[in-house]
Amino acid sequence: MPIIGIDLGTTFSGASTVRNGEPVLLPVGDQRIMPSVVGVSPDEQWLVGQSALNQWVLYPENTVRSIKRKMGSNETVSLGGNVYTPQQISAMILQKLKLSAEEHLGEPITQAVITVPAYFSDAQRQATRDAGTIAGLEVMRIINEPTAAALAYGLQEGRDEVSLVYDLGGGTFDASLVELSGGVVDVRASHGNTQLGGDDFDERLADWLRSEFESKHKVDVRGDRQAMARIRQAAEQAKINLSTEPYTWVREEYLAQKGGVPLHMEIEVSRSQFLTLISDLLDSTLDSVNRVLKDGEIEKPEHILLVGGSTYIPAVWDMLANHLGVAPRQDVNPSEAVALGAGIQGAIVAGEPIDAILVDVAPYSLGIAIADITPYGIIGNRFKRLIPRNSTIPVTRKEVFNPLYPGQDEVKIKVYQGESSVASENILLGEFLFEDLEIDESEGFAAFTVQFDIDVNGVLDVQAVDKGSEKKEGITVKASSQRLSQAELEAARDALPEIALMPDLPEDMVQEATVLLGRADRLLAEAENQSLKDAAGHVRELLSSGEQEDLEEAIEELIDELYEAEEEQEEESE
Repeated sequence: MPIIGIDLGTTFSGASTVRNGEPVLLPVGDQRIMPSVVGVSPDEQWLVGQSALNQWVLYPENTVRSIKRKMGSNETVSLGGNVYTPQQISAMILQKLKLSAEEHLGEPITQAVITVPAYFSDAQRQATRDAGTIAGLEVMRIINEPTAAALAYGLQEGRDEVSLVYDLGGGTFDASLVELSGGVVDVRASHGNTQLGGDDFDERLADWLRSEFESKHKVDVRGDRQAMARIRQAAEQAKINLSTEPYTWVREEYLAQKGGVPLHMEIEVSRSQFLTLISDLLDSTLDSVNRVLKDGEIEKPEHILLVGGSTYIPAVWDMLANHLGVAPRQDVNPSEAVALGAGIQGAIVAGEPIDAILVDVAPYSLGIAIADITPYGIIGNRFKRLIPRNSTIPVTRKEVFNPLYPGQDEVKIKVYQGESSVASENILLGEFLFEDLEIDESEGFAAFTVQFDIDVNGVLDVQAVDKGSEKKEGITVKASSQRLSQAELEAARDALPEIALMPDLPEDMVQEATVLLGRADRLLAEAENQSLKDAAGHVRELLSSGEQEDLEEAIEELIDELYEAEEEQEEESE
């Protein structure tokens, strides 16, 4: 039974396996990778992937995108009349990939390797593991996305090199310095931003388009969720077009209306205008690039490996080439590299004869809060690093500590993650009270060791041992207060809604239906028209079901009803 690899992405997700020593994607329908979108249709059918994306501009309130940005947090989303955690929404995406893989491979899939951004915190990694469990998968390994991508590049050509993996996806950014040598992928350093990616570029352009439209027509559409969803979708498509064209037109018919008159968006956008909007975001990625080069103790890499859909933006290539004097590479599809590398790691874990070894690093420093005794007095709230950032994992570190005062027989151990020398400025991962310590009579102080263990998934275990009595106390760091218990995981798995493997509709057909439905909604808001209402409802139903032939007929029927309704409206206004 294969262990598949899964790239659980912000905007797109994909799965892969290894055949004849080569990684291959496991497509979802006709798509090599699938939109990371979940929704509920008007007839209460659960949609995942392209079908959910198709309905987003029609029912943005019933559709969830970019849930990955909420992983590890206490935020929830409302969908279909219920409240869901990010883990549960992500589990639906994973379940769709699992079902598609089973259909493609013809056998059950129960185990997977799942990727996360290198700069994901322990909370986010644990939440990702929980999502896999809810989806019915045993998560064999959590690995970093840039590492997976490097594995895909390295296995394909067997080169020996030190490379910078520049991973700019839909919602996250990572820069990692990796050494590929003799089939070993050794990560030297990682740094990034889990809240930066193509989504932010889309939002900048969408805000500009909205502002231009409002300036021209003196209409504020910010309160119209459907109009805003259409603008954002148009911005995303314009961004894609500008990767290959210097100019593109954004045209959205019947975006709004004023005094009964329909208003259309028709705006030309140049590549230079778009780059002006996002230049500060792109420039900020160089801070991470510079940091990993410094941590890795090199001036420039031999190669730059581009990963993530946002690296198709030509300015990314130019920026890196100018900054480092090295021409970036895209010989593995940047949108697919992470999924392919995850499949390779899945094959390695399954014991297949893959000539590659993965050596990853901890992205953050880990330690405890201590007090220092100085000639000027006691200085508390100091951060003592036990595991410095970019340490190779799995890793174990142990140090001896004493309580602050003679005769003190208990201490509170607070575990932090971060880079500040002030403990409280870092992220508190957990704490525990270590009591009944044995006092050394000759010294007057107790003594205890604190040991940090990070496993191959980046999960931290902390244990304290009293040197006198050998008593032990510790914690496995929990993700957050939103972390699900075993019982909750099982309940969430049982409650996971049934999703269908529906065919994907052509994008131009979906866009045509969206525009027509917008026109119908505006007419229906002004006057009752049952035949138009029925025709629009039929189109909406078929958009959710994915029945292309029936949808074509329903669109023609809606066009006829719109023509008659608009003719009647014109006659009445004369």
